[in-house]
Amino acid sequence: MKKVAVYGQSYSISAEKEIQILLEVLEENNIVCFIEKKFYELLVSESILTKKYPTFADFKDLNNSFDVMFTLGGDGTILRAVTYIRNLGIPILGINTGRLGFLATINKKTIKESVSLILKGEYIIQKRSLLSVKTVPETTALSSLNFALNEVTIARKNTTSMIGVTTTLDNEYLTNYWADGLIIATPTGSTGYSLSCNGPVISPDSKSLVITPIAPHNLNARPMVISDKTAIKLEVASREKEFLVSLDSRITSIPENTTVFIEKATFTIKSMIPNNQSFLQTLRSKLLWGEDTRNETNL
Repeated sequence: MKKVAVYGQSYSISAEKEIQILLEVLEENNIVCFIEKKFYELLVSESILTKKYPTFADFKDLNNSFDVMFTLGGDGTILRAVTYIRNLGIPILGINTGRLGFLATINKKTIKESVSLILKGEYIIQKRSLLSVKTVPETTALSSLNFALNEVTIARKNTTSMIGVTTTLDNEYLTNYWADGLIIATPTGSTGYSLSCNGPVISPDSKSLVITPIAPHNLNARPMVISDKTAIKLEVASREKEFLVSLDSRITSIPENTTVFIEKATFTIKSMIPNNQSFLQTLRSKLLWGEDTRNETNL
């Protein structure tokens, strides 16, 4: 590892110690470190840095000469970092200074240990699929960032009334979901918004997508797992003239007469996982699987 990028939240510092530990480890190993410009300016304003660092501000400032991008924050930080990486193939390693953290799996107490494993080559690269979105008529706001790592969500706007989402899979009609909205999630996104709407957990290496209705009025509507080769078409009926399309955390208003087409993207995001971490370990930790907490207060 010779050259890395570092990305973090640019509106507040919540992990001053962790940032300093990471930068110290990188410097000790003579690794060139580029810091995202707004994040860098925040670190400077808070007097956290002891030296100057080169910066990047855009997707165009990065290339495949970077060995990894470190993110400091939660899963939302990684989702924003993906907009910088796109199809460059730069692996992401997330240090979790947030809350739940299914993507940002590195515990802030194990930064040195995890970086040491990476430098020794003791890690795996997990390729995570993304979704690609296009609309007819074309929506300008989606033209440059028309992809999502977690999910694409259709949701109502400015109304308490349900919307109808007519769903077609590979040119065959599936159903019309009457609900607050509809989530199309990747395996990565199965532990996000979809999970909170009772969707299933899907292993990251599965070749699947999941369709999860949000508070459906069709009482027999259930989440449905489909092949990631499926071409999805969504048409929305609403009392309002617009509805919302969310790509991860990026939300756009769309006219009601717009058709949304979703399919698997042509590129993947590489997740770097040190050998002291695993997806199943993360599930056990975050969801408390196998834990008996009934009598914890009496122990």
